This record gives sequence, C-alpha cells and structure tokens, in this order.
Amino acid sequence: MNRRLGILLSGRGSNFLAIADSIAAGRLDAEIAVVISNRSEAPGIAPALERGLNAVVLPSKGLDREIYDRKLVAELRNNDVGLVCLAGYMRILSGYFIREFPMRILNIHPSLLPAFSGLDAQHQAFEHGVKFSGCTVHFVDEGLDSGPILCQAVVPVLDDDTAESLSARILKEEHRIYTEAIALVLSGRFKIEGRRVIPAR
Repeated sequence: MNRRLGILLSGRGSNFLAIADSIAAGRLDAEIAVVISNRSEAPGIAPALERGLNAVVLPSKGLDREIYDRKLVAELRNNDVGLVCLAGYMRILSGYFIREFPMRILNIHPSLLPAFSGLDAQHQAFEHGVKFSGCTVHFVDEGLDSGPILCQAVVPVLDDDTAESLSARILKEEHRIYTEAIALVLSGRFKIEGRRVIPAR
C-alpha cells in the first residue's frame, strides 16, 4: 500500500503528534503527506508547520457535508495519500468520502467499541460506572464508530478516577495503539472476515 498518510484534525492533534513522533523515531515506516484541518484555529496546525510538514486549512464552516468532502478528497488526491488517519477530526464523513477511500480511513475512539460510541465517550464510561474502559482503532465505514476493529487497549477505571484522569490515561494508550494499527494496515498482513480484522501469522 502507498505509505503516504493524510492526517485530518480539528483540535490539538495529540494523536497526530504521536504518529509523527513514531515516524521520526523509526517505529513506523510511513510518511505524512499532508495534515489538514477544517478549523483555522486548530492548535494542531502550528506543530505541523514547525515540523516542516505540509499543513493545510480547509475551513468547513457553512458548507454542505458532501461539497466540503469533495474539496477534502481533492486535496488528499493532490498529495497522493494512500491512508487517511482521523486524529480528533470532529466532522462526520460523507458516504462520498468513505467510498473514495474504502477501508483506507482509520479513526481512533476513546472507548472499547461498540460501547460508548459518539461524543464524550470517556465521560459516558465514567458515568456508567464501568470497571474498564479504553480505546479502539477502527476502519471507518458509513456507520457511527462502527467499522471493523484493528486494535484495542484496555484501561482500568480506578476508584479515585475522575472523567479527566481517566481520559488522560486512555490518551496515552491511544498514542501507542494508533501507530500499531497504522503499521498493520500498511503491512497488508491482515484479512477482514465479516467484521473481524485478523492479522496474518
């Protein structure tokens, strides 16, 4: 597979920075072709520029979802992106976008999917009183956080946790498993059976 990554972010981009650090350290054999934010004020753009990466702002405010996504796809195509990685990207992708990159879009979600999909997953888990939470890297399909699961990490919920302290521990695991999931996809050494992603032996 083409090892050029397109990173989409809307905020601080901590998962983007973890991916960039993994590439710089030689833990991930990939190249960040472009970092795109739909918000000009996204804090993640500054560190992308500081690292000399190709960083682009494509404002989405007021645009129809598919009209915006056609611009986004064009930018990714212009940069010869092989794999799209969502890193705190706060827009739902249109069916058009997903069909343009079938099984080549990854997302990381701060829960053990299928539990607590959607927004504020860590707070949902905390308020439900679960004993374990965690994070999931999955392929993006046209459902909400519903694509085949590549990697998960379990994080115990401690008795003295707050939603914020739990979120911070989950984030550390996100940074670890996103690199693992990207490496697996780029290797091509897996198969998908139904909803199951099975690494090659």
